[in-house]
Amino acid sequence: MSAAAEVLETLAGRGQTLAAAESLTGGLVAAELTAVPGASKVFRGSVTAYATDLKAQLLGVDPELLERNGAVDPEVARQMAEGVRRALGADHGIATTGVAGPEPQDGRPVGTVFVAAAGPGGSRVLPLRLSGGRGRIREETVDAVIRLLQGSLSAPAGAKDTEYGRGT
Repeated sequence: MSAAAEVLETLAGRGQTLAAAESLTGGLVAAELTAVPGASKVFRGSVTAYATDLKAQLLGVDPELLERNGAVDPEVARQMAEGVRRALGADHGIATTGVAGPEPQDGRPVGTVFVAAAGPGGSRVLPLRLSGGRGRIREETVDAVIRLLQGSLSAPAGAKDTEYGRGT
């Protein structure tokens, strides 16, 4: 069973829902989740906020944070995940932001990615340093954000809510 299928099955068993906020993945997370039969029982939808201003307007990311740090930032990822939960009325939110290339962005090199998962028990952010071409970086980001949520769902209550410093 795929990680996406396992996450959806776990959430369905708990009667919980999921929403996604995407930037560099441009809808690939939503596509991965909705490829699973029965995803509609759990998956509420997604927001692809590719433009930086949309992260603030649609997801509630702090505009000052975006101005100061740019869109490729761990706190931006966290706020995106929390914002999509609120915006779409979901129990859990996941988010992706980063640089898929071919050029650096916001002073960050290609392959710098942050994924986040937010739920009733708090939020977690995972920094990644990925290599390869644009397609590979985007695919690995999809896998990473789904696995982060999977880990969050199996973490014991009260587990550390931030995972800065962990990565691949």
